[in-house]
Amino acid sequence: MTKTNKKQFRTSQGGKFRNPLPLKVAAGIMAVALAMPALAGPREQAKRMHDRLTGVPPTAAVLDAMVIAMGTSSKAAALLAIDPARNPDAKYFYNVTLKNFATPWTNEARDIFAPFNDYTALVIGMIRDDVPFNQLFSVPYTYAGNPGPGIRALSTTNNDHYADLEATGVDLSLKANFDQVPQAIAVPAGAFTTRAAARAFFIDGTNRAMFRFTMLNHLCKDMEEVNDTTGTPDRIRQDASRSPGGDSRIFMNGCIGCHIGMDPMTQAFAYYDFVYTAGNEDGGQLIYTPNQVQPKYLINSDNFKSGYVTPNDNWDNYWRTGPNRNLGWSSSLSGSGSGAASMGAELANSVAYARCQVTKAYRTVCLGEPSQSQLDTLLGAYNTNNQSMKQVFASAATQCMGL
Repeated sequence: MTKTNKKQFRTSQGGKFRNPLPLKVAAGIMAVALAMPALAGPREQAKRMHDRLTGVPPTAAVLDAMVIAMGTSSKAAALLAIDPARNPDAKYFYNVTLKNFATPWTNEARDIFAPFNDYTALVIGMIRDDVPFNQLFSVPYTYAGNPGPGIRALSTTNNDHYADLEATGVDLSLKANFDQVPQAIAVPAGAFTTRAAARAFFIDGTNRAMFRFTMLNHLCKDMEEVNDTTGTPDRIRQDASRSPGGDSRIFMNGCIGCHIGMDPMTQAFAYYDFVYTAGNEDGGQLIYTPNQVQPKYLINSDNFKSGYVTPNDNWDNYWRTGPNRNLGWSSSLSGSGSGAASMGAELANSVAYARCQVTKAYRTVCLGEPSQSQLDTLLGAYNTNNQSMKQVFASAATQCMGL
């Protein structure tokens, strides 16, 4: 050993030399042991599920009940945590967790901090009441609270009622406080015809925004991901330029791939529009004109006079053939119909829709991405429990409760 090496290995104990390897090994073992979490028992697992679902720790009584429920199944314990009849803190699952889950879908900025509104209310109510979630775009109602001190009446022209529900902290887990109300539109179509969705996606434009954000939020696919240039372009409206920037190749190799599928589907919205209240940018309401196509469907007709002129609200799903058949369209539906509700059912009964919903539930509860096996388990919980998102959230909580 050289003098240099001896200096490196010299200790302060009498100038003796020691082999440092055992100390390094011991230190490494200790570091690994400290980094590894202790084996979580039923009580720790129950607390983790409650924390993830509600955002608050359970009371001692609820934790005891959850531990007992785990003797049946972990999922039974998770369901107990979000049951207001058995857990007073279940309200936070509905008021906070589900509000944050749904609110980004209700605005173009996808802002989680957007005000409480009737679209978010519909999602919370459907999950609370175990309404099959594939009916999101076809139910004829939304949810609202009770007018009273500090809570203004429900209105079709403003969001004041929902702002007041949020400001006063009304417990959304209780039907006595928050229940179904009919939508104030002649032909309702679930989330499509909530005021919040209409204000965000039917305002101005051509109603294509409603379809694009529905794909993005509920099938987890933006239009670029479903671009298919192999279909028939016979339903593309006149306003879509066939030579954007003077170059037809841009249309033929890009734009056409979105419009082939999108335009025949957005025809379902042909009778809807959102009209602002004069002088009030936060005001306005959804309108429906039966058998009368909204003028926005006929704008810019000079862009391509040979393009499609929308005559009614009949829609067809051209994506049932070609590469987008992989979105998993239901064989029990025809792929054609009239109006927004039937088109919404087409989207909401696809495999892509189910996968998107359960993936988002896992992200909300577990703060990460599900593995394929976890995704399969969640899809099973969704499909075997009548499209219940409550069951999905409970199943997700069991997947990240700690072992």
